[in-house]
Amino acid sequence: MPERPQLNRELILSDEQQQRDDLRTPPPEVFDLPETILQFGTGAFLRGFTDVFVDRANRKALETGEGGGRVVIVGSTGSPRVDRLNEQDGLYTLGVQGLDDGEAVQRRQVIAVVSRAISSVTDWGDVLALAERDALELIVSNTTEVGITFNEDDADAEDPLDLDPPESFPGKLTAFLYRRAETFDYDEDAGVVILPCELVEDNGDELRDLVFRLAERWDLPDRFAEWLRANCPFPNTLVDRIVPGTPEGEKRAAHDDAPGYEDDLLIEAETYRLWAIEGDDALRERLPFAEEDFAEADGGAEGIVVTPHIEPFRQRKVRILNGAHTTCVPAAYLCGNETIYEAMQDELASGFIETVMRSEIVPSLDVDSASAERFADAVLERFRNPYLEHRLLDITLHHTTKIEARVVPTIRRYDEKHDEPPSSVALGFACYLLLVRESEGGERFTIKDDHADFFAGLWDGLDEDRADSIKAVADVACEAERFWGNALDEIAPGFSDEVTRHLQRLVADGPREAIEAHLSAGARVSAGGME
Repeated sequence: MPERPQLNRELILSDEQQQRDDLRTPPPEVFDLPETILQFGTGAFLRGFTDVFVDRANRKALETGEGGGRVVIVGSTGSPRVDRLNEQDGLYTLGVQGLDDGEAVQRRQVIAVVSRAISSVTDWGDVLALAERDALELIVSNTTEVGITFNEDDADAEDPLDLDPPESFPGKLTAFLYRRAETFDYDEDAGVVILPCELVEDNGDELRDLVFRLAERWDLPDRFAEWLRANCPFPNTLVDRIVPGTPEGEKRAAHDDAPGYEDDLLIEAETYRLWAIEGDDALRERLPFAEEDFAEADGGAEGIVVTPHIEPFRQRKVRILNGAHTTCVPAAYLCGNETIYEAMQDELASGFIETVMRSEIVPSLDVDSASAERFADAVLERFRNPYLEHRLLDITLHHTTKIEARVVPTIRRYDEKHDEPPSSVALGFACYLLLVRESEGGERFTIKDDHADFFAGLWDGLDEDRADSIKAVADVACEAERFWGNALDEIAPGFSDEVTRHLQRLVADGPREAIEAHLSAGARVSAGGME
């Protein structure tokens, strides 16, 4: 079998590729558009979400002859994706697969919005040079929840503007914006819109405050802060699309065979997508892709929503979809599943996921209950997407941080509304404590969580046959307020007792048996009319 060619600009602009009807290819003119967007993050999510909106807007711009722009991606982790993007001329294939009104949807397209990728680790000067480009309009980021944090090393640097680069994303952004302000002598037309896509509540406000805090610590002139306030909005945003990344095994082979070329950056995504951006008409006019994919602001909207208030969207998405992920993934994995789809085909795992979602997450929300139920229905349908290989262990990335952002608010509000801790959420938490113990052995898997070693260490030297030993693990984990903001028993009295009870049963009987017993007990209580 002849070796397949590598995806690149020359290949995709060949007559053979341009004339295909099974692959949407980019028009040649897109490669001539100016660089207008700076993107911090090389990962699958931004490439399967933000860059797709830009791709659609560019196609329209080329039709009308107005607007359009390309993206420069900045990698900050030393990932090989920077080199791969440049080797493929910024091109990659997106496979969109899912269910649309019950009908199967499968389509492929080559995304051609990325002009180049730069590593801030080795080429920070090249990143700063972009600040001097007049055409720049937007800065987009997805550095995960751990990215929008204050870094004392950056703040205390003796010569912060000489850092090569600053360690944190807020540090990099502050240095970049200051270079731009100085280059253009604080001209109002040099302002840019900063769109953080991290799943952090009030992400725009948080990032803006960190930039101002660093500017003050770095003793930057007051003129800089005034320029930022007047010309650089940091809107809060909410993003929603499942982008599991690159498929593996047979699915990957099928993707490679279909287009007939090698693509090291191939990604998959579901059909659903929603980008809620907090702002007004003036902000919408500064977003080149908003008009192209505008959606009505209701619970079932898909596309881009620019609205004065995104909190209802945020609660539904972060608490229902992401919260269910974070709560239930450890349990689903311990039940023997590898992906979300497998878990939804497992009656026990899917029953637990739906119980957590409908019985504890939805009732804890402060939004319209009917819209929350509709969104829960849509999320469950999305989880059942047979085409996406969303690996459970991938979802455990930074799991501890995600618990604080996505699950602790449910624990708090459920207790406030029902005067008792959420028992199913407590079971999900107990499953995570068991999962890190299994992970620490290194035989089956590894959790990519900086704090997993702390929780795994709680098991060291314990006699698991003793109930008080299991209780010690649960108590210390729940008391770790440095992770949760407060001890979980202060948030919901009795939560640690629930975790202890579940953890003892998980260890004694096994995950499937413990989860089955929990669901059965809940069904009997409900049937008996005691809830």
